[in-house]
Amino acid sequence: MTQQQPPTPADLDESAPTVFGDSSFESDKDRGFFSRLYSGTGAFDIIGKRRRWYTVSALILLICVLSMAFRGFTLGIDFEGGTQISLPNKAPITTSAVEEVITDALQIAPQQVQTAGSGASSTVQVRMEHLNQEQTALVSEALAEAFAPTITVNDVSSSDVSSTWGTEITRKMVIALIVFLVIVFIYIAIRFDREMSIAAMASLFFDLVVTAGVYSLVGFEVTPAMVIGLLTILGFSVYDTVVVFDKVEENTRGVFATRRRTYAEQTNLAVNQTFMRSINTTIISVLPIIALMVIAVWLLGVGTLKDLALVQLVGVVVGTYSSIYLASPLLVSMKERRKDVADHTRKVLARRERSAA
Repeated sequence: MTQQQPPTPADLDESAPTVFGDSSFESDKDRGFFSRLYSGTGAFDIIGKRRRWYTVSALILLICVLSMAFRGFTLGIDFEGGTQISLPNKAPITTSAVEEVITDALQIAPQQVQTAGSGASSTVQVRMEHLNQEQTALVSEALAEAFAPTITVNDVSSSDVSSTWGTEITRKMVIALIVFLVIVFIYIAIRFDREMSIAAMASLFFDLVVTAGVYSLVGFEVTPAMVIGLLTILGFSVYDTVVVFDKVEENTRGVFATRRRTYAEQTNLAVNQTFMRSINTTIISVLPIIALMVIAVWLLGVGTLKDLALVQLVGVVVGTYSSIYLASPLLVSMKERRKDVADHTRKVLARRERSAA
């Protein structure tokens, strides 16, 4: 017969922090929002209202999946291949004027025309389908003639990009993603238990799909920087989930030795106790990303950093949401399918009913 873990002091102490289900929970709800948030006394009923969060998460997931299915992604030149033409961004050159000149010269509209950089180093970047040498020379001459004497033929540069490189990057990303997920699953299975591993993996899947879906909705180009950013946010998501689960494990240790709270209530208390930590971590992570977007993208005009900043910004926010509103409720739903947890919950509720009577 296995020895049951002794109850923790918080389990036996009637003055321990309140959770939903306790008689003091309603009075605790009357306190101010920030007071309840800072104290972490379990005043926010996250687990008890988990069906609401399942609905919200499913709706978010559905929108993202539909966007990826119907809108798709705007693949960058590194993935689709093509010819990139660059020229100095000087008055009276504008993106619309450049697009008009190229369309008139080749009878082919550019796929994308945008500016990059700032000040004297600012350039106009034109993305085209693959052009031969004659077409490239024709574009250079047309641009030099249209914007003379601001630029000359020598100021216009071009480069061909093969889609093979983008395919190789995608293959390596998939391999890295699979290896990462396997390692994370093994670590959490060893560190915690099976249900926590499944809940953490579901949270990771949610983060990946939603981040990719937002990219599809916004219409930003899928570039190698975006792929790198997608892999980096997984680490943050796992970190936040592990922090919450570590507190859950601490609160539920010896939960069967007392009939004061159910497993769900102890988990809800753990989520409340880690609220401030998750919020602070998210804010600290988001601030440098916003600085990156403001300084590097808007002020300096480094377009490649825009892709990296967006995917990290979305990933950090979504990772925090999923660890609190998806992983933890999903963990409780799986735990309550176990006979020992279900029996304990019935005993706690029965004791509570007798006390109320």
